[in-house]
Amino acid sequence: MSSFTKPSPNYDLFSPSPVYTLNSGHTMPVIAYGTFRSAPGEVGPAVIEAIKAGYRHFDLAHVYGNEQEIGVALKQAFDEGMVTREELFITGKLWNSDHDVDVVPRAAVHSLMNLQLEYFDLYLIHFPVCWKHTGLSTPSFGASEFGDTPLIDTWRAMEGLVERGVCRSIGVSNYPLLLMHDLTTQAKIQPACNQIEAHAYYQRASLVNYCLSRNICVTAHTPLGGGAANEETWSTPSPLKDPVIIEIANAHEKSPAQVLLRLLLQLGIVILPKSVKPHRMAENLNVLDFSLSEEEMKKIEALDKYVSYKTNPNPLGAFLGGKDAYCAEGTDIFD
Repeated sequence: MSSFTKPSPNYDLFSPSPVYTLNSGHTMPVIAYGTFRSAPGEVGPAVIEAIKAGYRHFDLAHVYGNEQEIGVALKQAFDEGMVTREELFITGKLWNSDHDVDVVPRAAVHSLMNLQLEYFDLYLIHFPVCWKHTGLSTPSFGASEFGDTPLIDTWRAMEGLVERGVCRSIGVSNYPLLLMHDLTTQAKIQPACNQIEAHAYYQRASLVNYCLSRNICVTAHTPLGGGAANEETWSTPSPLKDPVIIEIANAHEKSPAQVLLRLLLQLGIVILPKSVKPHRMAENLNVLDFSLSEEEMKKIEALDKYVSYKTNPNPLGAFLGGKDAYCAEGTDIFD
């Protein structure tokens, strides 16, 4: 097998509360609570339960439509002394229809007002696509139309948020490798994070190792493969039911979910599991008291179902033999 660049995790998994030191200098807990697919009336109590369970990193997005409810929950937590604002790491996201340069700062402030907060610890471009602006309170989703603001112009506006203290760190989400490299060569403030789909069935070694080699944090927004929701919506197989995962979980007396989360942590990836059930919240946090062996990691890595069909052209193998080879086959710029 060809050698390739595989950076070590940028945190200590032997610490009781491991944190990732972002390239901005700020620290971020490596286990976050995700708020996607939370029904109205559900997410507020869930955030309170998550704080009680020990979560200090919360992943939010304007398009989820639940910022105001989360804001009420956060205020309750602060007022009741459960936690202070300084003890939390809050991530927000800029939606596709808010990419216009003059809209970016207004969108960030709009979200902060919804959340009753003064700043974001991390603010991400949600997707690398600009849609026509449809209003801050009515983010486009359905019959969406392409806008004409280049991604780098949106990034320049994001950099302005850091300069004004609205956001401590900025980053992106769902960016493939070729767009990440394009951004890193132009950014005045380097992206601190790329939040992507990553799990046992879609491990994305090229993209993950590219980011980590440049001290760009990788966070996994679908660390369990989407679970039952993705199975029902897209009929996709779930790694939670994979016999290899179940066998390893039984050997450690852990759940399949805990094995999948531990896998990503050992690969250097910050995890964003989501559950509204208190016992699942606690379970998803309890992944620091065991480790996967090298043999177990190889078994799980062999489950990766990603195959690049961009065969012409794809300069995949041209990277072999150099420091910019990020997987055994080279580097997939389309990952």
